[in-house]
Amino acid sequence: MRISTSKSESMVLNRKRVECTLRVGDEILPQVEEFKYLGVLFTSEGRMEREIDRRIGAASAVMRTLHGSVVVKRELSRKAKLSIYQSIYVPALTYGHELWVMTERTRSRVQAAEMSFLRRVAGLSLRDRVRSSVIREELGVDPLLLRVERSQMRWLGHLVRMPPGRLPGEVFRARPTGRRPRGRPRTRWRDYVSRLAWERLGIPQEELAEVAGEREGQRATRAKHHHATTAVAQPIYRHR
Repeated sequence: MRISTSKSESMVLNRKRVECTLRVGDEILPQVEEFKYLGVLFTSEGRMEREIDRRIGAASAVMRTLHGSVVVKRELSRKAKLSIYQSIYVPALTYGHELWVMTERTRSRVQAAEMSFLRRVAGLSLRDRVRSSVIREELGVDPLLLRVERSQMRWLGHLVRMPPGRLPGEVFRARPTGRRPRGRPRTRWRDYVSRLAWERLGIPQEELAEVAGEREGQRATRAKHHHATTAVAQPIYRHR
């Protein structure tokens, strides 16, 4: 494998800055505190708050671009506005959300960004003092945080079912050794999404693998039944 040193950088995941010299041939790769990979910002501290703030900023930029021509345009139907909301605004806001660990602050900020768009689509402002739940019900839109949590639990199921050797599954199941630093420990993604599975679905962490395996088996059975039904139905259809 050939490495382009002009396009490569190194980063150490640690709460404190750690110098690490990584040499490729005769060149030393520059060490950075953050970098983007597939559109997601990773930092040396291992936190996702800055990435979530970037997503909210990107959604705000979309809002400013679409405000006059789409969001508040009276000639455009509400259905068309909601279609643009689902296809453009939501992806810009939630890209990479499967990896997020949501705190009360980030949940509040994401919800504020969501309602900033929906409130304008409904022709309302904060001064109208209409609850967010009422606006969503009127527009027929599910809460964005609920959509995020569903996707996170879906990704959790994929990780639990991954066979040995798959890198995402190995990272998920890894148990780093050593002592944690003093102070309140950070919430790990594994702990966060396992708590979601317990609070939303009533599945304890120790039963995640068993439940995920059962659902995979049910899915395979349904697919097998569907293929068998199709194979039987096709000859009947052809002879009609």
